[in-house]
Amino acid sequence: MLGRKAGLNFLVATAAAFFCWLLYRNISRYSPAEVVASIGAIPLDHLVLSIVFAAASYGCLTGFDAFGLIYAGKPLAYRKAALTSFVSLSIGHNIGLSALSSGAIRYRFYSRWGLTAEDVTKVVLFSGLTVAVGLLSLCGWAMLLSSSSAAVIGLEQRAAFLVGMVFLAALALYLILCWRIRRLLTVRKWKFNLPPLRLAVAQLALGTINFACIAASLQQLLLAYQDVHYWEVSAAYAIANATAIATHVPGGLGVLEATTQFLLPQAATIGAVIAFRCVYFLLPLPLGLLLLAISERVLGRDTAKAKSASAQPHP
Repeated sequence: MLGRKAGLNFLVATAAAFFCWLLYRNISRYSPAEVVASIGAIPLDHLVLSIVFAAASYGCLTGFDAFGLIYAGKPLAYRKAALTSFVSLSIGHNIGLSALSSGAIRYRFYSRWGLTAEDVTKVVLFSGLTVAVGLLSLCGWAMLLSSSSAAVIGLEQRAAFLVGMVFLAALALYLILCWRIRRLLTVRKWKFNLPPLRLAVAQLALGTINFACIAASLQQLLLAYQDVHYWEVSAAYAIANATAIATHVPGGLGVLEATTQFLLPQAATIGAVIAFRCVYFLLPLPLGLLLLAISERVLGRDTAKAKSASAQPHP
């Protein structure tokens, strides 16, 4: 067991080092002045639209938590789910190991509102599954609807069409299983229930829209340098994001940039990919940290008052 864990840690560290080297190799070709000038060359309208699409994505992410709470059988007011989601993910996206880092922050919030560790685990599991089905859906539609997406991942058009069909068929199978299977499932040590069909459909729709918004945010920055098709960007981002998740590199740093530049070598200039990291990852971070600090003060005070009231002797 220890050897297996050590081997996994070694692979993650190797992957992180490899992608950081790729990022360094790409950036080292430019001087700091050239990088700044490249980012500054992005037209204001493209930058604003990129921020709007990024904000729409974070709006979708609040739905991940809202639906996850319903799945866990512990629905809360939307404002509570939205606050927890934004704070946990704006920070977790930059730390890496999002399921653990954002999960810890989620527990900090939700435990104050009566959820147990098991409940929070269900919310995190549901959110992670929504990420998976959303990426699979976006990549599948990109393969089906655009022949240029095939070139991005080095496939012939017919092969890309088949890949897209397989992805969407897997999602259809998932919905069928959610419709028909209502018993507790066991996979190794994990025991869980599939969400009901209505919730699974909402999960699939929201996950797809979320990643469609992120791809649109990236495309707006790439368009500042070269005309690039939306579905090409969607396919490239889906693969880059899946790679970042698999490597567990903090914030996908280097992985997203290197993979995107590899898949879109003509369009993904260093200015565009750095600007995307600033827009989607770094811009929400100060707001997330500020909301966390305010929440700790306000919710901590409310929790202390509740404990004090419950400790008072009753007449």
